[in-house]
Amino acid sequence: MNQASNRHSVNVSGVIIGGNAPVVVQSMTNTDTADIAATVAQVQLLYESGSELVRLTVNNDAAASAIPHIVEQLNARNCQVPLIGDFHFNGHKLLSQHPACAGALAKYRINPGNVGRGKKRDKQFSEMIEIACLHDKPVRIGVNWGSLDQQLLANLLTRNANLADPLSLAAINRQAVIESALGSAAFAEEIGLPADHIIISCKMSRVPDLVEVYQSLAQRCRYALHLGLTEAGMGDPGIIASSAALAILLNQGIGDTIRVSLTPEPGATREREVKVAQQVLQSLEIRSFSPSVTACPGCGRTTSEYFQVLAQQIQQELGASMPTWKHDYPGVESMKVAVMGCVVNGPGESKHANIGISLPGTGEQPVAPVYEDGLKTVTLKGDDIAREFIGLVKNYVKTHYASS
Repeated sequence: MNQASNRHSVNVSGVIIGGNAPVVVQSMTNTDTADIAATVAQVQLLYESGSELVRLTVNNDAAASAIPHIVEQLNARNCQVPLIGDFHFNGHKLLSQHPACAGALAKYRINPGNVGRGKKRDKQFSEMIEIACLHDKPVRIGVNWGSLDQQLLANLLTRNANLADPLSLAAINRQAVIESALGSAAFAEEIGLPADHIIISCKMSRVPDLVEVYQSLAQRCRYALHLGLTEAGMGDPGIIASSAALAILLNQGIGDTIRVSLTPEPGATREREVKVAQQVLQSLEIRSFSPSVTACPGCGRTTSEYFQVLAQQIQQELGASMPTWKHDYPGVESMKVAVMGCVVNGPGESKHANIGISLPGTGEQPVAPVYEDGLKTVTLKGDDIAREFIGLVKNYVKTHYASS
């Protein structure tokens, strides 16, 4: 449960963000939105992977025209995930010229830095907010430090230059994203958008900057907050940076919805960012999505790879079973399984898990005690330990979680 219960609660087509609601996981497609078939397929993949909201690029007339058809096809597949329209530069035109798109989307994402320049900015921002009000749609005011309102930044830099003790450029950037977000949110409320229809994000690409910005936001407003490190990168560096930033803030009760903005490997599917976001929340014990497997890293006592192979098999088996289990056995996502490799920590970790096995290390007796809820229930021997233990795990699920 999100600790920041003083946040406004925002209803995005049945998905609640903020208040006492659980932290919501979201992601974004990278298909050409005008390619309806490809976009529908990717949205469904993300949804089935656990994304509770999916954002789509709406950058031209073809994309805007495709949105109602995408929603229609997803509904036909019983994939009723709320879709967010991501607008930059021409969002005011697309929303006004494509009312079916405006109505079909569950939420709009507006970047104040890309709404317009000079006098056009307020007018075009107002047009988008008025359309959101007309269709009763929530809006994420999403500031990105790479596309800041240049006039706002210039004003802050000028003021800063006249100070006796000027702030650093990094500090001014942080101040600019916060002022842009809060100022735009206040303006949206003046136009008529309720506070409980507003979500704020201030995306930075450096972990310390992101943490400092959101700590300030959490103190200065009650809007629901979307967390995410922008342009996190590819592979392990992107995962580690995003996890570090999100973990600090979420552990402080800051954040109502999250996205891990990973650059996918060439040709790779998109759902990895969803799994990483889920693992961050599960590691912090904020939400549970799938049974967790505790396994020791191995050492000189575990020269055999047997426990590693078994841990991998268990992880794969749990992943394959969850699409069925999550419907048939509510609560199973919080189950903890231990697969340990020797007598040092094996029995202790196994006793702390719902079900665990302590495999023999190098030179130990070739027996593997199994523990359920802290009590030893059976000792496995022979060449079929893996299959037998997987069977015990499945039986534990059936006997300990209420069938729906």
